[in-house]
Amino acid sequence: MVAIWAGIDAGKAHHHCVVIDESGRRLLSRRVANDEPELLELLTDVLALGDEVTWGIDLADGGAALAIGILLNHDQLVNYISGRAIHRASESYRGEGKTDAKDAAVIADQVRIRRDLHPLRPSDETVIDLKILTGRRIDLVADRTRTVNRLRAQLTGIFPGLERALDLTNKGPLTGYQTPAAVRRLGARRLETWLRNRKVLRADQLATTAVEAAERQHTSLPGETLTAQMVHTLAKEVMTLNEQVAELDKLIEARFRDHRHFDVITSMPGLGIILGAEFLAPTGGDMSVFGTPDRLAGFGGVAPVPRDSGKISGNLQRPQRYNRRLQRVLYTSALFSIRRSDESRRFYDRKRAEGKRHTQAVLALARRRVNVLWALLRDGRCYEPEPPTALAA
Repeated sequence: MVAIWAGIDAGKAHHHCVVIDESGRRLLSRRVANDEPELLELLTDVLALGDEVTWGIDLADGGAALAIGILLNHDQLVNYISGRAIHRASESYRGEGKTDAKDAAVIADQVRIRRDLHPLRPSDETVIDLKILTGRRIDLVADRTRTVNRLRAQLTGIFPGLERALDLTNKGPLTGYQTPAAVRRLGARRLETWLRNRKVLRADQLATTAVEAAERQHTSLPGETLTAQMVHTLAKEVMTLNEQVAELDKLIEARFRDHRHFDVITSMPGLGIILGAEFLAPTGGDMSVFGTPDRLAGFGGVAPVPRDSGKISGNLQRPQRYNRRLQRVLYTSALFSIRRSDESRRFYDRKRAEGKRHTQAVLALARRRVNVLWALLRDGRCYEPEPPTALAA
């Protein structure tokens, strides 16, 4: 049986594929368009070169999605190797130049010699949808944060007292009155009615605070009229983004409920609908991919890595290679669980009593929760404060 290895340096419009044998000799080197007919022709030619083909690729989605889909549909073994790993590995190969052909050859050779690469598998349709929806939600939340920051900067320039009093993610308090003179003319009672009609929370308190702030500022600043119009526009953008996020939340919940691990994941304290869906997006919920909770913790960036050298030992530092979004999910859910779970609160308090800083204690809790979540998903059972005891024989 002839074994060969194929490396694909993926791109948007074109890929470069290099095939090597067990001695590292190149059997094929070709640039192919990112189109189905050419990719199918490449697959046919590669399969004709050997009996057993192992593929490697440096992208797991995006421009490489079509190539990966074709390979998986034809029952090919495809391993993912990151671009950073390829860049570092290239330094140990001859020559300083960088070409697509060289990168593809490095990918093929790394797949040939390494046994720790992550195999790509056909994804669950629900997980793919959640990945798209949660990614879009993250983008919208980031857009909302940027818009709120711009709004705060504009409002501070004409009415700093009102900017301090407002929750600018709330619904509609800035779409009508943005200057001290306008707020004073309206008065607290009419402003309260106006806010209540727009379902603003604590309208009476906000109206009183806004009028008090307006009474303390009688100076009209340059550019006040134009800035007030910009504040009005930005406030409407924030409201629109809030509505889009709310609509996405409903779609995420409806799709998440279709997944087989919905009850298991949401049973964990601190893991609600959104964070649970964001956990599924990068992991797929299949713990067999990771093998052990240690690998899941490393992938999520909550397991410290050693940095020992010479006489220095026991030096642990934050990892550099991990999934940033998954780390945010694990950290945030651990933070929420401190308020909702007595077990999490006791663990956090114990770490703080040991001298850990707040962030260190939360990360330690997140690492411990990874073990629990991994076991629950492996066994397919929901979280219980007290683990079930084995029945006596």
